[in-house]
Amino acid sequence: MRSAQRRAALVTGGAGFIGGHLVERLVADGWQVRVLDDFSTGRESNLERVADRIDLLRGDVRDTRTVARAVEGVEVVFHQAAIASVPRSVADPIGTHAVNTLGTLQVLEAARDAGVRRVVYAASCAIYGDGSELPKRETLPPRPLSPYALQKHAGELTCRLYARLHGLETVALRYFNVYGPRQDPNGDYAAVIPRFITACLAGAAPRVYGDGEQTRDFVAVRDVVAANLLAAEAEKASGCVCNVASGRETSLNELLALVREHTGATAAARYDPPREGDVRRSVACLDHAQESLGYAPRVALREGLVDTIASFAAAARGSFS
Repeated sequence: MRSAQRRAALVTGGAGFIGGHLVERLVADGWQVRVLDDFSTGRESNLERVADRIDLLRGDVRDTRTVARAVEGVEVVFHQAAIASVPRSVADPIGTHAVNTLGTLQVLEAARDAGVRRVVYAASCAIYGDGSELPKRETLPPRPLSPYALQKHAGELTCRLYARLHGLETVALRYFNVYGPRQDPNGDYAAVIPRFITACLAGAAPRVYGDGEQTRDFVAVRDVVAANLLAAEAEKASGCVCNVASGRETSLNELLALVREHTGATAAARYDPPREGDVRRSVACLDHAQESLGYAPRVALREGLVDTIASFAAAARGSFS
């Protein structure tokens, strides 16, 4: 175990959905935590529980001076900051490229200059595209269908390059469909689980893009946080790319049935045309993550949905959850 004095971490995008949960876990585990966030999508409420125990920097990962300041004295960088939206990347490829690709390069370069030991990078299953091979293995050729997927793949390659060229340890985690408490249900780019839950709690018609038979691998944010902590310490993981998922394929229709079951909703779903850039089927192979990180998912979808629905219901009643 590393000494407590060296357990210092930076979480970029730490006020976001995943970042906020990661920050809470790091603080609970005794890390000294600094957060860098521009609050374009992050929320102060995601950090309320630990606000007095973290160093918060408001700034942009595209700004060289800000990032250089953020990495000072840090052992591990958890790079969560991104515009994590396929539709938005299609609508604004240049703007999303600046954050997702150039921002990642800024973080890696600053980390190298500051002597950071390891960077854990939030990658995406969108890199796999719509190939027919299932489950998705890290050895499959990338088939990006959107600027977002291409940007995330570029980030992976840059991480790997910095590991080989500069000796900066890097691990890329390909997140599948992450869900959990405090996920933002609002806006055109919200993820499907918070949108379904919000609609069902309000008695509104849930919106499904396509026929609902497309599948996803839904992974609880608690498991994603656990994967990040493993990636920060795994001795032989530098340069690796690992899936972070549940390893289970679930259709949107199956998902909606579960959400209805636990909310008591009865409104019929509204089926709209498929969205550009969306894939048809997705499920992960976790063998490499198990071997390289010791990662295995712990939270079943039903259990994770119950926790998430309870959190959304409490928020709807005006309670903090």
